[in-house]
Amino acid sequence: MCPLFADEADFFYYIKCMDSLDFVEFNDVTFTYPAVEGDVDENGEQIVPKPIFEHFSASLPKGFVSLVGQNGCGKSTLMLLASGRLKPDSGNVSLLGKDVFSLGEEEKNLLATVIYQNMEFETEDSVESLLSQVYAGGKFAGKAVAIGGTGDLKDEAIRVFELEGVLNHALTHLSKGEIQRVLLAFSVLYGSESIFMDEPMFAMEEAQKEKSLAYLKEFARKTNRTIYIAMHELDLTKKFAEKVLLFYPNRDMSFGTPDEVLTDEELEKAYEIPAALLKKKEDMTREQLAAESAMMR
Repeated sequence: MCPLFADEADFFYYIKCMDSLDFVEFNDVTFTYPAVEGDVDENGEQIVPKPIFEHFSASLPKGFVSLVGQNGCGKSTLMLLASGRLKPDSGNVSLLGKDVFSLGEEEKNLLATVIYQNMEFETEDSVESLLSQVYAGGKFAGKAVAIGGTGDLKDEAIRVFELEGVLNHALTHLSKGEIQRVLLAFSVLYGSESIFMDEPMFAMEEAQKEKSLAYLKEFARKTNRTIYIAMHELDLTKKFAEKVLLFYPNRDMSFGTPDEVLTDEELEKAYEIPAALLKKKEDMTREQLAAESAMMR
């Protein structure tokens, strides 16, 4: 396990003893979300947000990596900074050797796809039409890259993510779990060099999660793509992740294999509850995500 240490003097962070440090680099990054108008404390004073990252420097590797930790610990923010969807207040971010903030929108999208926790769509196009559009506009268009070795990638994605029954439907008519499966297919078909996923499967059935994760891991390996995925299901992380980035409440982090990082001792530090209660917390988090998603629809 490789801890991410914080120097109290200058808040300089670094990761040591990691292999393949050539995916994303953060150099002295500070980021704070803007204050929310009307967000006041008990005295009526405007709440000034604290930095999510402060003078943060780290090199993170390629692969199939799971981000684990409590809500609000910085997982989503790290992925949005890495993919160029958020710009730091100061410092630099390099993704696959490129300054993500110097890229045009199309080039940035081909470098990194992001699946957000809750994504809304207004189009009435059918799922099949949208899959074709995404496939045609991405890096794999016209290429025989089916992971299973037969057929094309679009047909394979439809089969793996069990979309046969919704191809003629619009996204606005699908359940949350169905939308999530469509989004997973989009991320594969577009073919970006990297994919960042924020709780992309919380509404899916358990068997669908396992099937999807197994496929995504093999997809990443065979196509030399990198996938960073934040999810609360520790059992699935232990089973499928090549490496884990564990976030602690104090913004410290640990990196390593699931066996190295996801010990009871480290999980108790990260979640601030006894390891025996983690499963209950996972269930509560999943229910909260589902409730928040339902409110947005």
